[in-house]
Amino acid sequence: MSCMRESAGFALAQACRAHRTALDAALRSLGLHVGQEMILMQLWAEEGLAQSQLAERLCVEPPTVTKMLQRMEQDALIRREPDAFDARVLRVFLGVRGRALQSEIERCWMAVDAQAIAGLTTEERLLLRRLLQQIRENLA
Repeated sequence: MSCMRESAGFALAQACRAHRTALDAALRSLGLHVGQEMILMQLWAEEGLAQSQLAERLCVEPPTVTKMLQRMEQDALIRREPDAFDARVLRVFLGVRGRALQSEIERCWMAVDAQAIAGLTTEERLLLRRLLQQIRENLA
């Protein structure tokens, strides 16, 4: 067995992949694709973000966000409007469906989270969260 397969990074990557697969299955039941919930999450907190702000907050490239938003707009999850002061900037707002799905998406997210941490004690859950935050900071 190689050292790479025994590394913390490999275990983390495998856990992330399993989480993404489980979340994708849950979100598909709502007609969503994994990743779209992250955009909606940002908009539930603050509507009217520029596409570039969404890309920055989600740590993805602007063309990736643009493509996702096009699909989401077709599905009435979001709507885009030109900025009042700079028509080159598109602002993103929740669509009727994006607003209506908030509780269902949060329910799916929490169900997958509960599945992921099943069997861990409260202390282990807190430690896991702290360790994951530290890893993110280390890699930022």
